[in-house]
Amino acid sequence: MSSSLVVDIPTSTSTSNWCVNYFNCNLRRSRFLPSTTLSQRSTLLTLRTTSTSLSSKIFSASLAMEDSKAVPIKEMPLGLDTTTEEEYASQSKLLQEFTSIPSIDKAWTFKSDDGIGSQAMFSISQPNLLANKRRKSILSTHIFKDNNSSVNFRWSPFPVEMTGVSTIVPSPSGSKLFVVRNPESESPSQFEIWGSSQLEKEFHIPQSVHGSVYTDGWFEGISWNSDETLIAYVAEEPSPSKPTFNDLGYKKGGSTDKDCSSWKGQGDWEEEWGETYAGKRQPALFVININSGEVQAVKGIKKSLSIGQVVWAPSTKDMHQYLVFVGWSSDTRKLGIKYCYNRPCALYAVKAPIYKSEANELELKDSSTEDVPVFNLTQQISSAFFPRFSPDGKCLVFLSARSSVDSGAHSATDSLHRIDWSTDVRLWPSAKIVDVIPVVMSAEDGHLPGLYCSSFLSNPWLSDGCTMIISSFWRSSQVILSVNVLSMEVLRISPAESNFSWNVLTLDGDNIVAVSSSPVNVPQIKYGCIVEKKTIAAAWSWLDVSSSIFKCSEKVRSLLSSLQFSIMEIPVKDVSDSLSKGASKPFEAIFVSSNSKKSDACDPLIVILHGGPHSVSLTSFSKSSAFLSSIGFSLLIVNYRGSLGFGEEALQSLPGKVGQQDVNDVLTAIDHVIDKGLASPSKITVLGGSHGGFLTTHLIGQAPDKFVAAVVRNPVCNLALMVGTTDIPDWCYVEACGSKGKDIFSEAPSADYLTLFHSKSPISHLSKVKTPTLFLLGAQDLRVPVSNGLQYARALREKGGEVKVIVFPNDGHEIGRPQSDFESFLNIGVWFRKYCK
Repeated sequence: MSSSLVVDIPTSTSTSNWCVNYFNCNLRRSRFLPSTTLSQRSTLLTLRTTSTSLSSKIFSASLAMEDSKAVPIKEMPLGLDTTTEEEYASQSKLLQEFTSIPSIDKAWTFKSDDGIGSQAMFSISQPNLLANKRRKSILSTHIFKDNNSSVNFRWSPFPVEMTGVSTIVPSPSGSKLFVVRNPESESPSQFEIWGSSQLEKEFHIPQSVHGSVYTDGWFEGISWNSDETLIAYVAEEPSPSKPTFNDLGYKKGGSTDKDCSSWKGQGDWEEEWGETYAGKRQPALFVININSGEVQAVKGIKKSLSIGQVVWAPSTKDMHQYLVFVGWSSDTRKLGIKYCYNRPCALYAVKAPIYKSEANELELKDSSTEDVPVFNLTQQISSAFFPRFSPDGKCLVFLSARSSVDSGAHSATDSLHRIDWSTDVRLWPSAKIVDVIPVVMSAEDGHLPGLYCSSFLSNPWLSDGCTMIISSFWRSSQVILSVNVLSMEVLRISPAESNFSWNVLTLDGDNIVAVSSSPVNVPQIKYGCIVEKKTIAAAWSWLDVSSSIFKCSEKVRSLLSSLQFSIMEIPVKDVSDSLSKGASKPFEAIFVSSNSKKSDACDPLIVILHGGPHSVSLTSFSKSSAFLSSIGFSLLIVNYRGSLGFGEEALQSLPGKVGQQDVNDVLTAIDHVIDKGLASPSKITVLGGSHGGFLTTHLIGQAPDKFVAAVVRNPVCNLALMVGTTDIPDWCYVEACGSKGKDIFSEAPSADYLTLFHSKSPISHLSKVKTPTLFLLGAQDLRVPVSNGLQYARALREKGGEVKVIVFPNDGHEIGRPQSDFESFLNIGVWFRKYCK
């Protein structure tokens, strides 16, 4: 169940006259309020608790003045008048149709038993609004490839729901499937090993061994060894023992959890990794023997290292098996790590545990007391993650965010590296790191703008053993690249003429299964085949795959077919000699509009601004953006300088200039579409979250007459307040001060820096704001704590501004729980339509 707090703040009445009547939220029948005369009614405060149906169990409050002759009035849902309720009713059905479109999370391919074609398995998810969770399922298909111009996917008739499953990982051969079911309380973790037709093994791992397995995509690491007898994985370390007390005081020796005559104290506070990791214990490395079910913690790793992304290393001369993993050091404070690639990390190798049967077979001595060495494999570089061994085991490839670590920007241009792997463990620490794709500072038109890779496939290799297939951002689109890690040749293999975004899902031998989409086209599965292998730049053919995975209603299809999109190049305004070459080049905006103009009048415009600021809005399908464009809005989605995908010089031009350069870029983009006759100056709205909210509140302060309405999601409004409450205080220093902020960062900012933070913040322009603004806030946000948005909203109300606030008590920074996301975008649509009629 999700709940939200809604506050409608009128502009012309005194709070001293407020009188609130509370009603039982469990009443199901219609209620009537004592009525008031129009002259006596002065204001309204609404508090709403939304149940799973988003319309029942309503708290309401209204001023009630005596008027014996007035007839009772029908109670309205809180925060709504009759017109707004009509908008809710009309828009919510359409939003639900967009929301129900599924997504593909992962995919795998396997060799067919009959040797004909191959098989694929797709992990699919879609929001379950009533349960307020994401429903996960598996859909299988048989792939038959006739030639380079024909492929046939024979789908199973129905998907199979994966109830209670946290993650699944097939074995290298595809003969086994590892299924993890994490507990929701203090119960054991449940591991299952499935064969082709049945459950073969089931293990319950108690909390005394470890907590939940990490499946978040960052610390997550689950890896089968080559003979498929051992699985290495990352899980929460066991709970530390806590002091026990009873009515006589402290109890020595503790007690069992079920001892009713005592209670557990809290013990020492342990720092966490910030946003989305609240309540999660330190990630640690474990190995399970799937024959015996025995679990062992990997020894030798310092407690100060947080572990993730483990893979098995190839065999070595000393006959031991080794694990390679990513380690993040936390000797001091653990700053937030979600979306923060600037946290130093390295690749390490450690000896895997030896099980008794193995030890006897190899006649090895008991190693339980032996000192286990841990090798740092990447001491020469400040960042190394996503390790992948080539199929022949001769090289280790990894991604690096060294430009992010070295500059302090939380995300920046990546680089790709290779280590030539030795079977002699003594040579590992001194192995040379080879640059495969260096950091691109500024690229010429049509050339690789840099590597921006959010993840790797578990097996990204073509059959030659040296070519990786990866997805990367290329300006405002996502593309698919082939990278030869030996010759260092990088090719864009998704269609160069396509403005769509392409993302690789899995490989089928030397063929690629991918998805392609645009802001006005739901995703479609594509099958990529090499058609000219002998040429230097092999040509690829991309075949359409018929699938019902992304099935949507006829109404949605009709609405999307009436839309079009383009990528606009926006020239930089006021180029100066102080700007780098990359920062002087045009930035981009994605423009979505109707493809059939019925009159000279333009549709109202929503300016959409991404957060980060070092992230990017892509030309991929977004259900929420498609919904907004389908209810009558044009969209201007701005990738201002500082966004990913445009080279390192353009990205690094923003730190130290936030609230100035990014604001000017957005205003330049708006003027660009107005000048082209694509938008009306009187119907412009703006929407942004996080740093996009920072930009939005800056814009309505610096250009107070530009926007008729604004919406912000967990906005950065006051850096001086945020720096002392966020999980990433270093971000405030870097974005406000530039790269030097990395070195001057302190947990105790001086008065001078607090003054600087305030001057760079939207709240410094609050006195000029006129724009009606909707605030959507997650009460559990650790990244931009709810106090930031509330302070700005209250201050705006105090000066007479028109404000509406919705607080989601159980949401963090993303506001991503299905009910919260639904209610957010429903309110965004209603809010903008209200001011754009």
